[in-house]
Amino acid sequence: MYKFYRYIVITLLLLVGGNSLAKNAYDFSFTSIDGESQIDLSEFKGKTLLVVNTASLCGFTYQYGGLQSLYDNYGDEGLVVLGIPANDFSKQEPGQENEIKEFCETNFNITFPMTSKEIVSGKGSHPFYDWTKDELGWLAGVPRWNFHKIIIDKNGNAIGGYSPMTKPSSKKFIKVIEKALKI
Repeated sequence: MYKFYRYIVITLLLLVGGNSLAKNAYDFSFTSIDGESQIDLSEFKGKTLLVVNTASLCGFTYQYGGLQSLYDNYGDEGLVVLGIPANDFSKQEPGQENEIKEFCETNFNITFPMTSKEIVSGKGSHPFYDWTKDELGWLAGVPRWNFHKIIIDKNGNAIGGYSPMTKPSSKKFIKVIEKALKI
């Protein structure tokens, strides 16, 4: 009898736990980097969203410049870049939010929205990343290093995940962005 109840409890937890209730990216929100407001992803309905986990002390930090260029070049067409600072990988984002914001503005003239620091991989990760794992699989949906890129289409669907090795200036990556903007 104990095994039966255990089975029922585990089944219920699986059904109601995690992100089984999330339909798309619009079901998630983040705290802004200034800590004063929420960034509700539903604000971006009808836009293409590029979500990137970032870090200030990483070998890929230079990609902030390419991300800002994408935002500058395609923002009027509906592209929103969302930076999510994370200290998950080799503690390469040790600063506080105000320090991160100042670093980004001073060194890269970042104007796209950024969130407070989040856990993006493993135990305690933000529910958005649990959802992208479910939608895209472990390889594409879960950051394994800083500057992992996830593209969300205009309907809130996760359509692709890209490793840090994919530069924002990559012609293939830009074609994916352009296609998502046209759909």
